[in-house]
Amino acid sequence: MKKVLAVLLAMAMVFALAACGGTTEPAAPSDDAETYKVGMVCIGDDNAAYDRNFYMAADAAKEALAAKGINIEWTYTYNHPEGDPVAVDCEELADAGCIAVFLNSYGQEPAMLTVAADYPDTVFVGMTNEGSKSDDLDNTVNTFPSIYEGRYLAGVAAGCKLQEMIDNGEITEAEAVIGYVGAYTYAEVLSGYTAFFLGAKSICPAATMLVEFIGSWGDPTLEAATAQDLIDRGAVIVSQHSDSTTPATTAQSNGVYHVGYNIGMSDVAPEASIISSRIDWTNYMVYVIETIVGGGKVDADYMGHGLADGDVKLTELNTAIAAEGTQEAIDAAAAKIKSGELNVFDTSTFTVNGAELTSSLVDMDCDFAPDEGFDAVFDGVYHESYFKSAPAFAERIDGITLVNESY
Repeated sequence: MKKVLAVLLAMAMVFALAACGGTTEPAAPSDDAETYKVGMVCIGDDNAAYDRNFYMAADAAKEALAAKGINIEWTYTYNHPEGDPVAVDCEELADAGCIAVFLNSYGQEPAMLTVAADYPDTVFVGMTNEGSKSDDLDNTVNTFPSIYEGRYLAGVAAGCKLQEMIDNGEITEAEAVIGYVGAYTYAEVLSGYTAFFLGAKSICPAATMLVEFIGSWGDPTLEAATAQDLIDRGAVIVSQHSDSTTPATTAQSNGVYHVGYNIGMSDVAPEASIISSRIDWTNYMVYVIETIVGGGKVDADYMGHGLADGDVKLTELNTAIAAEGTQEAIDAAAAKIKSGELNVFDTSTFTVNGAELTSSLVDMDCDFAPDEGFDAVFDGVYHESYFKSAPAFAERIDGITLVNESY
C-alpha cells in the first residue's frame, strides 16, 4: 500500500510541476525533423563587408528558426552581381529544392524575374530591390529596410567628432569636411548620404560634404583611391556607401577618421573607424522562411522595418577615438526617431537651391528614380519609404558637393 501511495504521490508531483510555471523552453527540432533548403545569391563573397553582413544574419536566422522547431540549410552562390549568372543561380537553387532564394543586392532582381515563373514552388526574394512588388508573379517579393535611419545616427557620430575637433582647435569650421565614397547616383545612395549629412549637421552645423562616385557597388582598389582623393581634397572624416573596408584603412593611413557601413571596421582601422550603420536581415529572413513553412503568403513589398523593429542598427562604438558624449547623442536621436519626434528628412533642416523643399514626386516603378504620381513631401517632412520600402529621396541638398556625376 505504501508503494502505491508513493507512486501516486510522485505522479501527482509530476502533473503539478507540468501545470505550473507557464513557460517552457522552445523545443529544438529533432534529428529526424525535415530540413528546409534555403538559397542565397551573393554579389560578392567573404572578402566583401557587404556580404559578410548577410552571412551573419543568415546564421542568426538559422538559430532563431531552430528555436521555433524549423531546421534550415543554407546554400550560397558567390560573385554574381547581375545578368545570366544570377538567372542560372536561381534555377540551380530552385532545382535543388530551395523553398526560398534570397538575392542580396540591387541589380540581381531583373535576372531573377526572368526565371521565377518557372519555379512557382520557390519564393524569390529581391533584397534591396523593388521590382517584384509590381510584377504579376505570386512567388516574387522584395524589401528594403529603412537604413536611412541608421545612416542619420552614424552621421551623428561623425558630427560629434567634427565638433570636438573644432572645439579643440584641431580644425576650423571651414575645415569640417566629410568625404563620402558613393557607389552610384541612385536614390538609394543619395538618400543614404543625405541622411548621414543631416545627422552630422544636427551636431556640427559647420559641416560640409564631398561625395565622389565610383560606378561600382564594391571595388576595393577604386574605393581606396577615391577615399584618398577625398582626403586630398580636405576631408577629415570619410564615410561610404561601398562594399569593402578600404575606405577605413585609407583613412587610418592618412590620420583622419572614418564611419563605415555593413560591418564594424574598427578591427581593420582601430585608430580611424568610429562606428558603422548596418541592416540586420535576421528578422526578415525568419519572417520569410517561417511564413513559407507555415503555408502563408509573404508580403510582396515588406515595409516599415527600421530602428524601432531592430532591423537597422549601429555597430559597437569605438570609444577609444569617438568624441565624448557620442553614445549619449546617438541614443537621444535614436529614441526620437523611434517615437516619431525626429524625422530624418524634416524639410526645415535643409534647403535645395536655397529654398525649402515643398514637393517631391516618387516613382512607383523600378530604378529608384522620382516620377509623377506620389508626392512624398507633406506635413513638413519628406516621407522616405512611405509609398514603398525602397528609398526614393533623390534631392541634391545644399551643403553637399558632388565631385563627379558620371555614374
